Amino acid sequence: MPDWFSAAGPSREQVQEKRDTGRIEGIHLVDVNDAVARTLAQSKKLGQFVDVFPTNGTNNYLIGPGDIIEVSVWEAPPAMLFGPVVLEPKAGPTTTRAVTFPEQMVTADGKITMPFAGLVPVRGRTTQEIEADVVKRLTGKANQPQVLVRVIKNNTSNVTVVGDVSNSTLMPLTPKGERLLDALAASGGVKQPVNRMAVQLSRDKVTATMPLDSVIRDPRQNILLKPGDVVTALFQSQSFSVLGATGKNEEIAFEAQGISLAQALARSGGLNDNRADARGVFVFRFEDARLIAATETLIMTADGKVPVVYQVDLRDPASLFVTQNFPVQNRDVIYVANSPEAEFQKFLRLVVSIAAPGVTINQAVNN
Repeated sequence: MPDWFSAAGPSREQVQEKRDTGRIEGIHLVDVNDAVARTLAQSKKLGQFVDVFPTNGTNNYLIGPGDIIEVSVWEAPPAMLFGPVVLEPKAGPTTTRAVTFPEQMVTADGKITMPFAGLVPVRGRTTQEIEADVVKRLTGKANQPQVLVRVIKNNTSNVTVVGDVSNSTLMPLTPKGERLLDALAASGGVKQPVNRMAVQLSRDKVTATMPLDSVIRDPRQNILLKPGDVVTALFQSQSFSVLGATGKNEEIAFEAQGISLAQALARSGGLNDNRADARGVFVFRFEDARLIAATETLIMTADGKVPVVYQVDLRDPASLFVTQNFPVQNRDVIYVANSPEAEFQKFLRLVVSIAAPGVTINQAVNN
């Protein structure tokens, strides 16, 4: 058809012709097959928290400089080191109540002072580890000592919660062992629907992101938090645009966990049976240059993206399986070309309207 003829976009032949003749220099056309779809799906797959941040299954609350703790010691009767002996005629010798030492702040070098135990290193330890160390230091000095360590004020073991939450907060960790969803709950929850939210966790020099509803559905992803973690709730305002011979042409939002090309076509009303060229389904995208094995020179954006056109032939029954693995990305443009038959019908209508304005196309064909 001539270029001046009305159309919603290029035909399948025009896209391929421009690719073959080099008239769309710098844009790569890829025929989508199962291998391409699986490669893209794997590259777009977000790392799971349980794999990126492995834990030992125990709580991650550790004492640090600035924390205020309290230490109490019990002794079996007759107690001699920390308390006087009280004799009752009938019960025999008993000890006084537990001796509780004054609260103290962990020093900058991570230590506390205990009578008869000296300087006790506590930095990076749990309360149970500190108790065991103090008992070891007092053995042979106190009579069967028992030790309890309590955190009075937590100044170091905190998790920062920010993003699209009701209240950004600094959540203190406790020996209970808080998890990822605990942090979101402590901040008042997310502001947007769960299926449009993602959770980003930053720990040390590692950052990973997962859809929030995936974390909720899979309890393994609700991992234990560590001091210094930063939890960010992200509103994923993702959408794709669909054009051409489909049930509807519009911008369509989708969930944070992503959707496949098959789902995207279904949400757009599917292909228009009277217009669509099933061999001409295209996805226009700025793709990561590392995923494209192109021999020609491609136009590259400042962030390392290259323009790519993915083509799917839905006339091939196997392609319906391929579309289930092909991931749709934010800002993708899905275009379905008109079939040659539909273009020819438009041409006939134009000819008939000029030659015989009172005759419809159906009447002309029947005669």
